[in-house]
Amino acid sequence: MIVKNLHLLLLFFVMVFTGCEKALLGEDQATTDPHVNFDYLWREVESKYAFFELKDIQWQQVRDTLRPKIYAGMSQDSLFWVLTEMLNTLRDGHVNLIAPFNVSAFPFQQQGPKNFDFRVITDHYLSNRSYRTGPLRHDFIANGEVGYIRYAAFSSAVSEGHLNFVLERYANTKGLIIDIRENGGGQTSNGYRILARFIEARTAIGLVRTKNGPGPNDFSPTETVFLEPAAFTKYLKKVVVLTDRGSYSASSIFALACKAIPNVTLMGDTTGGGTGLPNGGQLPNAWTYRFSISQTLQALTGANYENGVPPDVVAFIDPTATDKDAVIDAAVRFILD
Repeated sequence: MIVKNLHLLLLFFVMVFTGCEKALLGEDQATTDPHVNFDYLWREVESKYAFFELKDIQWQQVRDTLRPKIYAGMSQDSLFWVLTEMLNTLRDGHVNLIAPFNVSAFPFQQQGPKNFDFRVITDHYLSNRSYRTGPLRHDFIANGEVGYIRYAAFSSAVSEGHLNFVLERYANTKGLIIDIRENGGGQTSNGYRILARFIEARTAIGLVRTKNGPGPNDFSPTETVFLEPAAFTKYLKKVVVLTDRGSYSASSIFALACKAIPNVTLMGDTTGGGTGLPNGGQLPNAWTYRFSISQTLQALTGANYENGVPPDVVAFIDPTATDKDAVIDAAVRFILD
């Protein structure tokens, strides 16, 4: 299975789940009854959520604890907070409840200490002639021996032309630093486009399977995700990818794929997780929700890093230092050693 087919497969499951949702929930079932909406959401999560076993979540116990908080005549605002409390037990940044007046979200960034301050980087590492090529902010550091590339959001499209320019600019360096700290995710295709520049042969970078039944182990057959090498400018020297707990979703999938590429090293803190595909539907009261319905696993070992992809080298900034980024400094030393 190649990467472009992975996106088609996941889109298919999104359409199937969403289509079934709309078919099963007719207009005659619409209601603001708090008990009906609580039970509906609990059952949907029970049958489709992908990480109960990994996170050791006792979903029946969650229901037994929270359903007594539901009562006839409670306000929609009060209902929202009980449902949010239920969803937050999943500890998943891909889980949201969306009402006309509020949106719930699990604060995945707060699972670890702050490990990034871009002001320090712009003031003390980048020159006043640093480049902005598409979504990539980049410059020479370490006396021109290392290239530093900041990618703030995988939702910002990076093109082959962007990558050609950047990699040709740093062709004579000893290594590259790609900084995806506090990158909350976006399109995995952007990450795959970058990683295709660091390989010479077709490479297995992950495994994917999707929840397809009510049982805790009801999943589709596992598919291998392969990455094909780019036909354009490549960089096969040392590459260090910087991560932190704010590196989420597509950033975690990017970090997971890095573990399959020998010349790429992860450095910093464990990512925020979010390697599953989110999907959802609509409650009887017309609020919408989403949660993770698939798993992305490490290619070689099948390990599940939904709770966060660990770095190969742990490194943290000193929050009291206003002129140094200890993570970048560690990456430079690693490259120049």
